[in-house]
Amino acid sequence: MSTTVEKSEIYRFARDSGHWWDECGPYASLHRVNPARIAFLRDTLKRHFGREEVLDKPLSGIRILDIGCGGGLVSEPLARLGGSVTGLDADASAIAVAQDHAREQFLSIDYRATTAEDVATETPGSFDAVLALEIVEHVRDVPLFVNICATLCKPGGCVVFSTLNRTPKSFALGVVAAEYILRWVPRGTHNWKKFLRPSELARSARSAGLAQLDIKGIVYNPFQQEFVVSDTDLDVNYVMVFTKKQSRAERPGCPDTPARSPASGSRAGAENR
Repeated sequence: MSTTVEKSEIYRFARDSGHWWDECGPYASLHRVNPARIAFLRDTLKRHFGREEVLDKPLSGIRILDIGCGGGLVSEPLARLGGSVTGLDADASAIAVAQDHAREQFLSIDYRATTAEDVATETPGSFDAVLALEIVEHVRDVPLFVNICATLCKPGGCVVFSTLNRTPKSFALGVVAAEYILRWVPRGTHNWKKFLRPSELARSARSAGLAQLDIKGIVYNPFQQEFVVSDTDLDVNYVMVFTKKQSRAERPGCPDTPARSPASGSRAGAENR
């Protein structure tokens, strides 16, 4: 199988693997954005799987795959919410950090030093939710990667991508400011030419059999000094939610097929920005 792994990207992140949980270190920006994106993921998954009324462990029983999990900054909060979480990363040193930290927190998370394509080959359609957060701009082949994410997801499940838009504003804020002025991330972390417009990501998703449910921006509020979810500002960071289409035989109401119809969020109209 062709690979989506860009080895130079893995080497770049591996240099800082020991600092994943340092809130003032090279992954400081991910720590800053984490409260907003975890809240968004929690609410999205609760809505999609009909768990709005569940207060304690609302993600219990939901199999979640966190691709490019790094040191576990997303995997751990979702596990605390009850999710059955598997974290993948091609950087074995990051996985070792994630395993050690989860052990210290008494969390059970299935961390694996492997690639999404290997898992897709071994156990396709195994996960209710597939997350690819801040990774699609680092892979070698975006359409192939999106297709692999779809392959890993169960029909009726959801796939969530977060990435950076390719706009002049994202170059100014996501590269120049974040890397050279504020120093939130190490220099050279991002290649602006590999940023994806929402329409480009949506096109790959449609080709992979995914249907768009939602799109939101994640923006930094300098007055509150925190990231917030935006309905309108997609110029820098954005998150897109898709569902994997069900075949006719898998749809509720078809003969000899158990009815299963997960609730979904509203379809967004900003796909082609």
